[in-house]
Amino acid sequence: MAKSEVDKVTEEKIAHGGVLVNVYFDMQHKEREKLQQLMVDLVNERLLKERGVVYCYGAIEEPLEKEGIFTTSAKITTLVDNFMALVNIAFNYSPAGIEILKPNSEMRFKVSELQSMLMDLSQISANYSRFILEKVLKKEDIEEINAALENRAAIGKKLMETSNKQPEGNEQ
Repeated sequence: MAKSEVDKVTEEKIAHGGVLVNVYFDMQHKEREKLQQLMVDLVNERLLKERGVVYCYGAIEEPLEKEGIFTTSAKITTLVDNFMALVNIAFNYSPAGIEILKPNSEMRFKVSELQSMLMDLSQISANYSRFILEKVLKKEDIEEINAALENRAAIGKKLMETSNKQPEGNEQ
């Protein structure tokens, strides 16, 4: 049986650190008609345009109604360039579940890759904290926190540049 273009792309990406997953989403709305469009928008206008997403496709379930609220779910098969792209999807979209399909054994990371992932996670966390605090704090407090976060980002960038200049023998 000949391999499809999708199979070829998938194998190539997996061989170079990509991850194939099923991402499960659920969504609720008071209007049945809007649910399907909201889910389509989530996939086509958001998820598919995320950095590191190679492709995604899936199926959206028919909405169910309970006590005036309609609920639907979707199983979206997604190929990403690397594990961090998957982490970003998890943080940004809070899926109901993620099932890793490939690779189906183990994943290996260089220390520099793990450091980069941890710095990205730290930045995501800082962004969420900033968002929440901006909704709660006074303007003066926000300016003070923003200055501290900018300093933190500058220090983090400097640390990453320094760690990326390590000799090759120090990577694992």
